[in-house]
Amino acid sequence: MTPENPPKKISFTLDGVKVEALHGQTIIQACDAAGIYIPRLCYHPDLEPAGHCRVCTCTIAGRHAIACTMVAVDGMVVESETPELNADRLSLIEMLFVEGNHLCPSCEKSGDCELQALGYRLGMVAPTTPYLWPKRKIDATHPDIFIDRDHCILCSRCIRASRTEDGKTVFGFEGRGINTLLSIGIKGRLDDTALQAADKAAHVCPVGCILIKRTGYLVPEGKRLYDEKPIGSDIEARKGHAEPPSA
Repeated sequence: MTPENPPKKISFTLDGVKVEALHGQTIIQACDAAGIYIPRLCYHPDLEPAGHCRVCTCTIAGRHAIACTMVAVDGMVVESETPELNADRLSLIEMLFVEGNHLCPSCEKSGDCELQALGYRLGMVAPTTPYLWPKRKIDATHPDIFIDRDHCILCSRCIRASRTEDGKTVFGFEGRGINTLLSIGIKGRLDDTALQAADKAAHVCPVGCILIKRTGYLVPEGKRLYDEKPIGSDIEARKGHAEPPSA
């Protein structure tokens, strides 16, 4: 088999487990299909990967690699569930909490929030670094959608969804470093954009930043997605039931 005609099926190991994949699949895609969960935040299966959050970082031959963008290679040896990597992930989650104003008990997304659920899964009790308490603008100008930048974790899901799925350019980033913010349209007001409540961009936010109005608390706390099962349970439920990749 020549490099110009690579095999359509490959396999690699993750934490000692053999994982089958199709040529061109990323590590996280192959592991999801095999029922093996790798923690993530910015990754969404319907969107092009961006590698912003670094939560899915694994090690390959002793070097760090991002599972959502790293294409699986036949024979590679990957580590994910190690004490060192999970400690790094926990640090990332803690930093995201203290960089924003994530008041979980009063947040409309509590129980459905991926950041909160990852904190639980990784054993976070309370942040170990001081809160920054930023002052960010809230945008309630749209008749159907509410933006609370205090909860934004800069995952870029809404940006990617708006551009690639909705065919619009509603969201972007402005500023640099710790001053980076989610920007909205040209005029800076959500009501001046073409965003609609049915758009993909309005439904991919992993936290309580983008919310649909008049839908809050329709599902009571205690009955929400991550109240009943830990994050990643849906992926892990596939283990042993997933069909191997087809050529």
